[in-house]
Amino acid sequence: METKEKAMAQGERAPQVHGTAQEESSLQENSVPTVNSTRRLTESALLVALATVLSVYAVFRLPNGGSVTIGSMIPILLVSFKYSFRWSLLVALAYSLIQMMTGFYAPPVGTLPYYALMVLLDYVLAFGVLCLAGPICRLLGRGWSPRLRLMSAAVICITLRFICHFLSGMILWGVYAPAGQPVWLYSLLYNGSYMLCEGLISGVILFAAGDQLLRYFVGKNKYGNP
Repeated sequence: METKEKAMAQGERAPQVHGTAQEESSLQENSVPTVNSTRRLTESALLVALATVLSVYAVFRLPNGGSVTIGSMIPILLVSFKYSFRWSLLVALAYSLIQMMTGFYAPPVGTLPYYALMVLLDYVLAFGVLCLAGPICRLLGRGWSPRLRLMSAAVICITLRFICHFLSGMILWGVYAPAGQPVWLYSLLYNGSYMLCEGLISGVILFAAGDQLLRYFVGKNKYGNP
């Protein structure tokens, strides 16, 4: 009789222990997204800060905007390489706003449409295209080496940024073109002078450090083993 009562007592306690284990497991699973989100936010904030510092301390600046830096776009590209397109877009747009606050150049024609167009072409779109680095890198075939894919995706994004500045130069800044020089040529030479240097610097850095970036930050299995 006593043995039966002990068995019944153990049976009543068993579900409670099982329920506690389930609750602990559920809490652990729910904490994972919070940890990942916190890490993503922290890493992205640090990378935006690094990109801002690199852009402020430029190698040289042109009188009407544009500068050559030591790879100031690389931190934003790294966000795109590691995280989703939607998150990368938010980070790129946030960076474009910071760029606008730290180095805004008023257009020669001070009307609202010109201001809006300049904000769109020289900031929102110009820096927003950096969020495409990750999707472009994933589209490139695995026959390419991982660091070559990183470099190629970066060069494509920087080229897209150049196109935005080129259009802005033709539409908004053409009044500064020397007499007799076509507006498109002026914009090509002006914007190409610093964007070419910027693209070369970023491309060389990503190609040289691509394997280390994949291994220690982006994730070595995301674009193939380095």
